[in-house]
Amino acid sequence: MSNIVRGTMLLTGATFLSKFLGMIYVIPFNELVGETGGTLFSFAYTPYNILISVSTIGVPLAVSKFVSKYNALGDYETGMRMFKAGIMLMAVTGLLAFLALFFSAELLAGYMITDEDKGNIVVADVTMVIRMVSFALLIIPAMSIVRGFFQGYQSMGPTAASQVVEQIVRIGFILLTSFIIVKVIDGTIVTAVGFATFAAFVGALASCAVLFVYWRKRNALIRKNVEQQKHTHDIPTKELFAELFRYAGPFVLVGVAIPLYQLVDQFTVERAMTAIGQKDLFDTAYAAINYYGHKLVIIPVTISTGMSLAIIPALTKTFTQQNRALLIQQINQALQIVLVLVVPAVIGLSMLSGVAYGALFGMENINVTGSLLGWYAPVALLFALFTVTAAILQGINEQQFAVISLSAGVLMKVLFNIQLIHTFGAKGAVFGTALATGTAVALNLWRIKSAIQFPFKQTFKRFLLICIFSVFMVIAIVITKALFGTFLSYEESRGAAVVMLTAGVMIGGAVYLWFSYQSTLLERVLGDRVRIVDRIFRR
Repeated sequence: MSNIVRGTMLLTGATFLSKFLGMIYVIPFNELVGETGGTLFSFAYTPYNILISVSTIGVPLAVSKFVSKYNALGDYETGMRMFKAGIMLMAVTGLLAFLALFFSAELLAGYMITDEDKGNIVVADVTMVIRMVSFALLIIPAMSIVRGFFQGYQSMGPTAASQVVEQIVRIGFILLTSFIIVKVIDGTIVTAVGFATFAAFVGALASCAVLFVYWRKRNALIRKNVEQQKHTHDIPTKELFAELFRYAGPFVLVGVAIPLYQLVDQFTVERAMTAIGQKDLFDTAYAAINYYGHKLVIIPVTISTGMSLAIIPALTKTFTQQNRALLIQQINQALQIVLVLVVPAVIGLSMLSGVAYGALFGMENINVTGSLLGWYAPVALLFALFTVTAAILQGINEQQFAVISLSAGVLMKVLFNIQLIHTFGAKGAVFGTALATGTAVALNLWRIKSAIQFPFKQTFKRFLLICIFSVFMVIAIVITKALFGTFLSYEESRGAAVVMLTAGVMIGGAVYLWFSYQSTLLERVLGDRVRIVDRIFRR
């Protein structure tokens, strides 16, 4: 397999495990804090995620691109200089971001909660949880620079390991403190959610420890490369930062895309649902879309996250060396890996949305929550495509266009979100996100084609084949649901929903996998035989 596929699989595996753990822990967390706690948790994390992106100024991924570029030119010293300067910069911006979020928490909460008398959440609650999560901003920006530096060397292991450890420690802290507060000392849900958001700081400390171990192991080799290089570009520090910020700016917007859409929801969904007389459904609907349901939807997107982290250094190197044939091959492979894995995942999730939500988060209001997840699931494909197309633009030095495409998407969300909610109810927020992300993806694809005359013919043909195989998968799931429905009340019983979900995923996934394998689609996309699948199916 190519370095891109190898790096993608490693980072995707780590990111998938992190997201999977992030979904699984929500099941006991939901039992402890309920829909209100989930909504409160989401209120804290959305502005925090935005400030994480802003405080890093996109520097970690930009450092990855920067280091990869100068390593390809044999200049390791310039990359090391940027790494040291970046650490100092991130320490400062992290502190500023912490101060900004901590002291603006009450103001933000006042805009999010408009009518305390008619809901379960008050301004003081939101203020407290936002302040608790803000402490993580002191560590994460500087820590993420180290990840970017390793990725610039096309070494994805440190990022993968630190992500997993960070998530395990964070989740352990969330569940332990929530259980103690709610069940042992009979504390409030608000206090439990406050400590749950503080877990981001604890997890970041664990990630720093893992990265420090990797740094001690690899420091000698990195210094050896610097000492043995034959020349350096000797770029002044001012020009180093100027080049870095040219790369970094668009990374901010790419990383902040989903939180921005969620932020629009935070400021509009409650108002719009109150206006149409559905205030009583707000907690349930908002949690189903932007917290509990989002945990499920984001899992397929992990493939694109791993792909974007792995492809930027590789594309940058190929683009710098002006190898057009390899560049076209790498872009084709990047797009097709996302399509071959994400398309069936989101279609399957949409088909099984009711049993998936019910099995994991409970059957209460399942008609509302299951339906919302069913509409939201396909949006994951747009999220994935936006992440990868933005990474491709950055790899071919067109990163500035990502600013335009995301700005257009956010504008669509802002302009149409309230109108769509008035027309379609809570799922109008999902339609608004789909419209926004679809606009950004379409613009990115157009720019890739026009910038390097990229031919989409091969990718489009394989996309049609993926859709055909997905139709076979849908037929298999429909038949499975019909058969199991004769003896299982999976729309009413959580236990039955678990059985139905397991059967649907296994049968639907096996049908899609069989067709993809027998047609050689998988090995054509991945560039090699898939040994695990070889052992299951023998062509």
